[in-house]
Amino acid sequence: MTNIRVVASDAWAVAAAACPKHMSHGPCAGVRADGACEVPGVGRCSYLDVPDRDWPYADVLIPAPDPGAAIPDVAGAWPRSPAAAGFLATAATRPVVVADLVAPALSADGVRACAAEIVGFADACLTGDHPGARVQFPPSYRARLLAGEGVAAWAGINCRDRNRVAIEGEIAACADAGVAGVHCVTGDHPGTGHRPDAAAVFDLDSIELVELASMSLALPARPLCSVAHAPAAPPAGKRLARLLAKIDAGADVVFVDHCGGAGPLAEAVAALREAGFSGLVLCCVPVVTSAGAAEVVASFAADRLPPGYLDAIMSAPDPAESGVTAAVHFAEAVLAVPGVDGVNLSAGAGPGQELAVTRAMAEVGRRVLGAPAASRPRPAGGVS
Repeated sequence: MTNIRVVASDAWAVAAAACPKHMSHGPCAGVRADGACEVPGVGRCSYLDVPDRDWPYADVLIPAPDPGAAIPDVAGAWPRSPAAAGFLATAATRPVVVADLVAPALSADGVRACAAEIVGFADACLTGDHPGARVQFPPSYRARLLAGEGVAAWAGINCRDRNRVAIEGEIAACADAGVAGVHCVTGDHPGTGHRPDAAAVFDLDSIELVELASMSLALPARPLCSVAHAPAAPPAGKRLARLLAKIDAGADVVFVDHCGGAGPLAEAVAALREAGFSGLVLCCVPVVTSAGAAEVVASFAADRLPPGYLDAIMSAPDPAESGVTAAVHFAEAVLAVPGVDGVNLSAGAGPGQELAVTRAMAEVGRRVLGAPAASRPRPAGGVS
């Protein structure tokens, strides 16, 4: 991994010092389309004013991988976890589907109910947090709840809420819980969400987190390590270089974020493959079925969705069915892109709508995978 503190210029150091998230390795994906920092009141992202000559990452190709190794194993001393090995085996035979975990906050029964809906229609559930996320159970506990319902967890780990010692413990707990993967992100600043009163930790950023997750001695059986790629976020011309730094740090799966439709996504995937990346590439597919779901998805991806996507769904006679159909069509277009291995069903829900949104994602997964309709009874309980 690039030793940023050695190679960084004075201009880079000034930008890092001005960043409210202490991003030492460059701009996060939260830079707005107009160049503004995601944190209210901060103004322009400090990294956008760093001259090109001072950008510390070169747009160089990753060394060509061994053709016999589908996924480069940067920490080959450890075996893959059973869930990770199973996920890779599935990805070798068909496209994979990862669904966001959209469940009531701090409700074990709610997580179980949503897991019961998605089992069989997704290969893993991503336990991430969007900017407005409510307080949640720790990723490792949610992973245990998902596993209890037969769903593999893909644990989202962010740098917002824990220092490096606590993060290392959480990664170890996730590995012990048998997760298929850990998704390493810097995380959204608490000033953008429902808890502006919370301290912003950011002891690490995503690149440092990847290195910790991929090389930690606490992992007896290593999950996959994934990162996000935001090709549409300013500065768009520098995003691939920063992604290559994450891969160099140990990432072996890339989630390509919303970037305006199948065309721009295909360009981003082609550039990544041309750079020599041979790991799995999963692309985000928005699942929106109601005004509440549209509001949540728009809060983190409004200007990066396919043109007219939300308007077409919300103006349809049946937004729920229209949203499922739109997601299926977009997923099929994404999966037709060379170099794409699967999709991440990206969704959100207001309080009380979690189960309905999860059922919609399950239906998208069913149609994409060509699975038979579910015959199991709905779980009992007060979650709807």
